[in-house]
Amino acid sequence: MMRVKICGITRIEDAMEAIKNGVNALGFIFYKKSKRYVEPQKVKEIIEKIPPFVTTVGVFVNEEIEEIKRIVKITKLDLVQLHGEEDEEYIDKIKKEVKVLKAFRVKNKNVLEEIKAMNLDSFLLDAFTKEEYGGTGKTFDWEIARESKKLGNVILAGGINENNIEEIIKKIQPYAVDISSGVEVEPGIKDVKKIKNILKKINIK
Repeated sequence: MMRVKICGITRIEDAMEAIKNGVNALGFIFYKKSKRYVEPQKVKEIIEKIPPFVTTVGVFVNEEIEEIKRIVKITKLDLVQLHGEEDEEYIDKIKKEVKVLKAFRVKNKNVLEEIKAMNLDSFLLDAFTKEEYGGTGKTFDWEIARESKKLGNVILAGGINENNIEEIIKKIQPYAVDISSGVEVEPGIKDVKKIKNILKKINIK
């Protein structure tokens, strides 16, 4: 079954509702320019309250390595998602401390060569926008995502919502989907009804 991550969690009640409805992973944004930024101490408190077997993911953008290490130590994150222009050397340093997932912002098919060069088992694909790093609600050419499956486990992000999830499952069948704005009332505040609807459609498939 396809795995699901809800990203941009800022409240314990949203985390619990997501888990109750079958979400596999929760994402917390540590990029201070994001509308969904959340303080490490608050994330620590949320993680301490959630049940076992739920993967916790910290999202960072071109952050200082020592700062990532500090936040991982405070929060006990399971995984770090790198959503900026981090290179292999940077990734290798982080991997010594915690598991890493590299995100690629898709402009065109050239992203396939970038992924291939990094030799990754799993990677995340998101829509490219000049202004923001993820959570924009914009989609990209899903044919690129379909082609990328030969390179590893694809985690698909970018404008995923209850209206297009069935098409995504049918056309791409990614390893996982990463959903943020598609289940929100406003940035950082999740909509329980939307979470239930999208999970229901995923679980039926």
